[in-house]
Amino acid sequence: MGYAAGTSVSAERSKIEIESTLKRYGADQFVSGWRDTASMIGFRLGNRMVRFVLPLPTVESMKTFKAKRRGHEFTRHRSDSAALAAHEQEIRRRFRALALVIKAKLEAVTSGITTFEEEFLAHIVLPGGMTVYEQTRKEIAHAFEVNEPPSLLLGFSGPQS
Repeated sequence: MGYAAGTSVSAERSKIEIESTLKRYGADQFVSGWRDTASMIGFRLGNRMVRFVLPLPTVESMKTFKAKRRGHEFTRHRSDSAALAAHEQEIRRRFRALALVIKAKLEAVTSGITTFEEEFLAHIVLPGGMTVYEQTRKEIAHAFEVNEPPSLLLGFSGPQS
C-alpha cells in the first residue's frame, strides 16, 4: 500500500493545498496542467523555476492488478466500474503524495537541513526548458553502464599535467 492509499481528498483539493504551501514558502508563480498520462505542477521560488511531472495511470491500466494469497502472486481483473473507481483513487493518492513531497522539501530547506538546490535539483528548469534530470539522465545512465564518472556532472577535471 502506498502513502494515502485510502484518501478521500480530491486531486483538485491537493493542487490547491500545493499552491497554498508554495505561496506560504515564498513562491511567486504557480502553474498546473494535465494530459491523459501526466499532470504537471510548476512554480518559481526565488530565481528558480521548478517543474514536477506526476505520472498518472490510465483507466485501462487499472483493469488488472497483482494480488497475493498464501505467498503466491496472481493477476486479478476488475470490472469497468471498479477500474474507474481504482483509477480515481490512485490519482487522489498520487496527488496527496506530491503535496507531501513538496511540503517536506520546502520545510527541510527552511529548517536549514538542506539547500533548495539539493532538494529540488532534478526538477529545476534550465534555460532551454528541460529539467536538470531530463538534461542529465542519459549521461548518468551511461556512466553507470561503463562504470566511469560522467564528464558532464564533474564539470572540472582538475589541473592538467
